[in-house]
Amino acid sequence: MLSQGTGNAACALAYLAAIGGGPALVKDIAQACEVPAPYLAKTIHLLSRAGVVATQRGIGGGVRLIRDAETVTLFELCEMLGDPAILPRCILGAAECSDARACPAHAFNVAQREQRLAFLREMTVAKIAAFETRGRWASVLAAADRGG
Repeated sequence: MLSQGTGNAACALAYLAAIGGGPALVKDIAQACEVPAPYLAKTIHLLSRAGVVATQRGIGGGVRLIRDAETVTLFELCEMLGDPAILPRCILGAAECSDARACPAHAFNVAQREQRLAFLREMTVAKIAAFETRGRWASVLAAADRGG
């Protein structure tokens, strides 16, 4: 399972992709993603330092997606945000998972981990944006397109 911070980052980036890259105010992104704005602001800062978004204060400012949403993967977000979902951990909680220290669940864990990492490497922000645009953000984005 991804950390809450990585999930929030994925949602925020997907929202920016869904609205054409931005700019958008942190409060608007937070509302769309159902996340407290102060918490999201910290995540946006990390994404800015990683070169995924740019922020600008003032009139016409906000957060902009500066990478193509097709190129930003969940795996990359996990790396940027230090998400433990990509770490080689033992599912029994004993220690780092390794062949040298193979617990009774090791073979199962290795197979599951490889599937999870493959999924994270192929799941892009663009795919998440497409999914959310069809669902939770459909009415909001339709109203914005109509100018309302």
